[in-house]
Amino acid sequence: MKKTFALFLALVLMLTMAACSGKEETGSSNKEEGGEKSTKVTVYSPHQAEIINPIIKEFQDKTGITVELVSSGTGELLNRVEAESANPLGDVFWGGGAESLEAFKGHFEAYQVADDANIPDAYKSSDDLWTGFSALPMVIMLNKDMVTDADAPKSWEDLLDAKWKGKIAYADPAKSGSSYTQLVTMLTAFSDQNDGWDYAADFVKNLDGKILSGSSMVYKGVADGEFPLGVTLEEAAYRYIAGGANVDVVYPSEGTSAVPDGMALIKGAKNKENAQKFLDFLASKEVQELIVTEFNRRSVRDDVNAPEGLPATKDIPMVDYDFNWASENQEDVMKKFQDLIIGK
Repeated sequence: MKKTFALFLALVLMLTMAACSGKEETGSSNKEEGGEKSTKVTVYSPHQAEIINPIIKEFQDKTGITVELVSSGTGELLNRVEAESANPLGDVFWGGGAESLEAFKGHFEAYQVADDANIPDAYKSSDDLWTGFSALPMVIMLNKDMVTDADAPKSWEDLLDAKWKGKIAYADPAKSGSSYTQLVTMLTAFSDQNDGWDYAADFVKNLDGKILSGSSMVYKGVADGEFPLGVTLEEAAYRYIAGGANVDVVYPSEGTSAVPDGMALIKGAKNKENAQKFLDFLASKEVQELIVTEFNRRSVRDDVNAPEGLPATKDIPMVDYDFNWASENQEDVMKKFQDLIIGK
């Protein structure tokens, strides 16, 4: 009898330990060291504060999850993700040209957002390693107080005019994902000229050594009158137009691109469940409508209209932008561009 009872107790103890072990494992990617359920998510983002802040506030109010934000340029943040890969400190990467995220996709984990069915394939990774946040046509921005209608450029080619030497705001593509997209767009537009590098060489010469350290310096520089022209994002320029600044945009006649900026789940995220909730929120119709009405960004969802007053995407001249080529050849493109800067 005693032997039977002892065996019974041993069995109960084994089952109890197994159950406890199972409980500890479930959701472990969203537990803090003390065993408490995590109430935070760490987000790496190159987006500007005026875009980030209202979205983060709404997410925090709705979920009670605290967003810890790390801001810097796209290139710097992606390099940080790579450097931290053995011990990830970030959970979500939010922003930067999608081809830049594609080039670093080995550091992201596949995740399909809740509203994935409303996002066309052109705006998301085929293997779910990133999802688009907004579609971003690239434009030439001009300060109307400094550029007359007669002198206003109509094309990428017009940026090579000697009268604009040293007067074009352009960010370093090594630090800005959008600037890298702009570079590949220009290379594509002039692909019949030494794969576009003849144009790129002339463009760099006309920049006259003025390479800016961040994309925000481009549209701010044009709006503030530091530069008459700049190569930038459509949504950034239209935010200034909506705010009353005397600026305008040009869609280059050779064609531009509308590559999405992306968002992704960082591989090994310590706050994985909260990260997934944040990504779902960014792709939600609520947030996608917000970026249209408040920030003049084009949504990646097929059930959200383009911003009022902006031309339809189909009416904008587009180059045949090769997304896969842009991501697979990023290192080579960057080296060639840096060689142009230093005069090699």
